[in-house]
Amino acid sequence: MKTVDQFNFAGKKALIRVDFNVPLDASFAITDDTRMRAAVPTIQKILKDGGSCILMSHLGRPKEGPAEKYSLKHLVGHLSQLLGGVKVSFAEDCIGAAAENAAGALKSGEVLLLENLRFHKQEEKGDEAFAQSLSKLGDFYVNDAFGTAHRAHASTAVIAKFFPQNKCFGYVMSGEIASVNKVLNGAEKPFTAIMGGAKVSDKILILEQLMKKADNIIIGGGMAFTFAKALGGKIGKSLVEDDRLPNALAILEAAKKSGVNIYIPVDAICADNFANDANRQTCDVNAIPDGWMGLDIGPATEKIYAEVIANSKTILWNGPMGVFEMENFAHGTKSVAHAIVTATSKGAFSLIGGGDSVAAINKYNLADKVSYVSTGGGALLEYIEAGTLPGVEAVNNATVTH
Repeated sequence: MKTVDQFNFAGKKALIRVDFNVPLDASFAITDDTRMRAAVPTIQKILKDGGSCILMSHLGRPKEGPAEKYSLKHLVGHLSQLLGGVKVSFAEDCIGAAAENAAGALKSGEVLLLENLRFHKQEEKGDEAFAQSLSKLGDFYVNDAFGTAHRAHASTAVIAKFFPQNKCFGYVMSGEIASVNKVLNGAEKPFTAIMGGAKVSDKILILEQLMKKADNIIIGGGMAFTFAKALGGKIGKSLVEDDRLPNALAILEAAKKSGVNIYIPVDAICADNFANDANRQTCDVNAIPDGWMGLDIGPATEKIYAEVIANSKTILWNGPMGVFEMENFAHGTKSVAHAIVTATSKGAFSLIGGGDSVAAINKYNLADKVSYVSTGGGALLEYIEAGTLPGVEAVNNATVTH
């Protein structure tokens, strides 16, 4: 795996694909700069070498070309601050004369931010001519955008072919890849995967892959009730995918044959309404009264899950245990987060991946107490499912394919 550490960028213009898809409020202020901060070490390494950085990213999902609310110009001031006052120029477009002139004028130690890649439909189409136009701006390509590495877009996968030798990963990408590979290919046993979230359908492929690797699979969130119902349980009006009941049974049967332990909740915190102030009771997960719904794992389940996690050496967590956005149904997610932190403190390797798991870890201020927090939920899951990603393959492949 080639990373920025293996190159000296003195006098080089590095074209870096970053993930600056950050949330903005109504007045275009950044409300969470996590992704921008993650990219800073890569940028600083290149500048320290005596190189310059041309940054390209998407922001949001613009449908009809340029739109004020999706312009990356809103990020320039904050980016300069994050880089310790380094001058950041802005190009009004990512290709064409505006971009080429700005890139041409760039001096060592300077940074140029290009306008939103997705203002051009060719970006998401993986258009080769568009990728070639982007490639003219720099003489080295660095992919540091793990959150979009599962997309075969022009700037994430196609562009790399125009840099047959001069391409590598930044620190975000290399850290993500190393962490996923450690979990998938070098996991110290016992390996426990914790899967939460609403739907079994979203997790079927990943569960099938994890059964080849994991010793224990812990199920939580809304998807748990599809498993409970498949096994004959009464789940009231809990979230369920009736069309996925056969899938749930097949997963349980495959786990039994593979010797993988699958843990399903034994109790749930139930509510008579989907609201934080709803009436609540703790129910056996197989005997939820009519008109009630499970919105979190119960105390007995928390205890079982904490014990499994405590005895694990490798932990992957994707998805909350309940509706953790509502304080009265957040206890299960918080309990699992703290169990992971405790296991990590005793030497386990813990990888937190997926938007809601990351949100939970951040909500409880525990990000620095786990081994690695992934910046790309969708990319992480696809990497586990497929074993690679288009953006990873493009950089690892040293041949010119056109």
